[in-house]
Amino acid sequence: MITKITTPVEVAAIISLLLIFMALVLTFIRMILGPSLPDKIVALDLIAMLVVGIIISYVALSKQIVYLNAIVLLALIAFLGTVAFARYLEKRIL
Repeated sequence: MITKITTPVEVAAIISLLLIFMALVLTFIRMILGPSLPDKIVALDLIAMLVVGIIISYVALSKQIVYLNAIVLLALIAFLGTVAFARYLEKRIL
């Protein structure tokens, strides 16, 4: 549970959360309106990394390191998805 803001780290975490949410909205719009499939996949990968940033900022605010495993897992899944899509674009096979 987050109490009152007392340290500069907490202020920075809240500012980063706001900026990441703004980037998330813009990236989501790009994913919806993207002209091509690679644009949409890159936007989806960026959304996954922005979610990682949101979780990291929340960990800094709440001081609960239990979410770090979720961060690593989400980043790994996003990376593997991007690599698989790049391979598909290169060879056009699954």
